[in-house]
Amino acid sequence: MKKSITSILSVGLIVLFSGCQQNAGTPLKPKIDANLPMVASDSVRHISDINAIALEWKKITIPQAAGYYIIRADMQEDGKFKRIATVKNKLVTHYLDTNVKANSKYGYKLAVFTDKGFESRTSDVYVVSTLPNFESVSLIEATSDLPRQIKILWRPHQNPRVAEYILEKTAPTKGKWEKIATIENRLNVEYIDEDLDDNEIFMYRLKAVTFDGIVSNASTIVSATTKALPGQIKTLEVTRDLPKKIQLAWGKSDTKDVMYYNIYRSTSAEGSYTKIKTAPVAHNRFDDMVSDDGKIFFYKITTVDVDNLESKIDEVTPVMGSTLAKPKMPQITLAMIEGNKIVLNWIATDDRTVSYNIYKTSKENWMSSNEVLIPNVTGLRFEDPDVVRGIEYNYRLQSIDKHGLLSEVTNKSSQMLPKIIEKEQQK
Repeated sequence: MKKSITSILSVGLIVLFSGCQQNAGTPLKPKIDANLPMVASDSVRHISDINAIALEWKKITIPQAAGYYIIRADMQEDGKFKRIATVKNKLVTHYLDTNVKANSKYGYKLAVFTDKGFESRTSDVYVVSTLPNFESVSLIEATSDLPRQIKILWRPHQNPRVAEYILEKTAPTKGKWEKIATIENRLNVEYIDEDLDDNEIFMYRLKAVTFDGIVSNASTIVSATTKALPGQIKTLEVTRDLPKKIQLAWGKSDTKDVMYYNIYRSTSAEGSYTKIKTAPVAHNRFDDMVSDDGKIFFYKITTVDVDNLESKIDEVTPVMGSTLAKPKMPQITLAMIEGNKIVLNWIATDDRTVSYNIYKTSKENWMSSNEVLIPNVTGLRFEDPDVVRGIEYNYRLQSIDKHGLLSEVTNKSSQMLPKIIEKEQQK
C-alpha cells in the first residue's frame, strides 16, 4: 500500500489538477457533520520543494462527498489555520501549494465536504517543511581601476536548473540594492557595468534563478572602484618677458599612465578656455607664439591618461603670462635750426632702448610730401644737414630694444629753414 501511495504522489507532482481552486476564502460558520468520515492523517503524504509542497491523501468514498477543503497554518508566524483552497472534485486526491516560502514549516488539515454544504471534522495536523533555498554562485569577482566601468565575473552555477542570473548593485551612499541586469543562460558569467563616475565605489551581488522561477540566496558581496582621473601637473611657470612668445614649463604628473597634456588658453582668468596644443608626455615645455607685443593670456594644463581620461580643468588654477611689451617711446626735448641744419635732442624713457628710428617727412606743399626712415640712430642727438630752405620738415622718433621691438612713434616735431632774400630783391 505504501508503494502505491508513493507512486501516486510522484504522478501528482507533475500534474496540476484543474479541480483545485485556491484562495476560496474561509467560511464564516462551517456546518460540521460529525457523522461524516474524516481524512485519515496517516494517509497523507507529501513531497517538498523550495517553493512548493505537494500533498496526497486517501480519498473518501461516500456517495455524498463533493470535494475537500485544504486548511493551512504558517507554523513560524502566527500558527493560525486558514482555508487556502477548495478541491471541487472528490476524485482528486492531490494538491500543490505554491504559495509557500523556502525553509519554512507549515501545518495542514483536510476536511471533506458534501454537495449539501456540510463538512467533516478536520484531519489531525500534518506538518511539512519546505526545503532551504539554494545558494548562489560559489565565486564572484569585481575588477577595479577600469575607466568609468566595473567588470563583474563569476563562476557558472553548478545547478543545471539555473536559467539566468539577477545582478544587483548598491553604493556606500545608498540604502538599498537595485537590480541592474538580468543575464540569461547559466553559462554567461560576465557583465560590465558602464557609464559610471570616476573614482566611485560600488558593491555587487548575484542571484541565480531556476527555470521555474526559484530565486537563490544572494551571493557574496563584492566591491570595486572605478579608475580615478589622472593627477594634475605640478607647478606651472609662464613667462612675461619674451618677445613675440609666451613660454610654458611645468612639472610632470605623478600619475604613471599619463600619455599627454592638453594646454588651454583664455584672455581672462574666469573666461572660456580653448585648447591650443596637445603635448606628448615626454614634453613639459611649450612656446606659444604670439604676434602682438604685451599680449596677456591665462593658461591651464590638464593631463590625459592611457584610457583617455582627462583631469578636471575646473580644478586647475589659471596662470597668467604675456609677451614682452613694446619699449616706451622717447621724449623729444629740443628741435631747432642751427645754421644750415636742423638739430633734434631727446631723452630715453626706457632702459631697454638700444637705438632709435627717425622718420623724416619733407613737405614742399600741401599736396606733396616724402617720408624717409633714418634707422638705428644711437645717442640722444641728431643733426640733419640735408635740408633745403623753404621746405617744412617733420620729425618723429621711435625706440628700438635689443629684440627689435618698436615703440609707438612720437608726435611730429616741425622745423623749416627760411629762404634767403637777395639784396636785389630787397631793392
